[in-house]
Amino acid sequence: MTRKLLLIFLSVFFTTSVFASSVDTIVVYSKSMDKNIKTVIVLPDVYKNLDSFSVIYLLHGYSDNYATWIKKVPHLKELADQFRFIIVMPDGDYNSWYWDSPVDPKSRYESFISKELVEYIDKNFKTVPDRNSRAITGISMGGQGALFLAFRHQDVFASAGSMSGGVDIRPFPNEWDMADKLGSFAENTDQWNDYAVINQVFRLVPDSLNIIIDCGTSDFFYDVNKKLHKKLLYRNIPHVYIEKPGRHNWKYWNDAIDYQMLFFSKHLKTEK
Repeated sequence: MTRKLLLIFLSVFFTTSVFASSVDTIVVYSKSMDKNIKTVIVLPDVYKNLDSFSVIYLLHGYSDNYATWIKKVPHLKELADQFRFIIVMPDGDYNSWYWDSPVDPKSRYESFISKELVEYIDKNFKTVPDRNSRAITGISMGGQGALFLAFRHQDVFASAGSMSGGVDIRPFPNEWDMADKLGSFAENTDQWNDYAVINQVFRLVPDSLNIIIDCGTSDFFYDVNKKLHKKLLYRNIPHVYIEKPGRHNWKYWNDAIDYQMLFFSKHLKTEK
């Protein structure tokens, strides 16, 4: 075999065999919001050969959508193959913050993610329908959303992560359209307090969740992530906390997602 033919053969082999995960966009109906929601799903290359898989729910940030993760981090397909995860990336609207909004009855993304989407995925794909086989994580607004949902729905998720998450929203009362979902901070202080992830820690007991938190030291959310870390330490809640040089950008998250997936691989149950 000539060198040229060998290179062609190797190229075809690695393209078809190593990176054989499938990426599709599905539509999931939300009864709570009476609308269809687009969701990207990645199935690992061995999906047809095995009976059951753990699921990672991956949430996007403010102003992004369901397709942003797979466009910005195409090696998610490799991670799905490596760890044999199903990866689910729902649309969270550009500013839902993954809450059931107390002021906007049309925005009920807590209900959608934690109940409707999970039920749909378990019904239509080869999952292990158990909390110990589900993890949720995300970036920025999605990092906040992942911890918010996991802390409040420990019957659904056993593992949770956040990358550059807005884990305390109160220092930012005029940012990222949060007032559209909670009302103004000045007039609705109690709601802002209730919806801050850092104020949901009371729901945790040691080892109730597997938690990983990651934030760059030059990120505008660094201080609130540091405070959440200290609060978890004070309450003796085991967790992994990572801080390293970096900003609030995709360069940081392209690296951070690898640590999150490795962490989840050590905790998720993959068999029925």
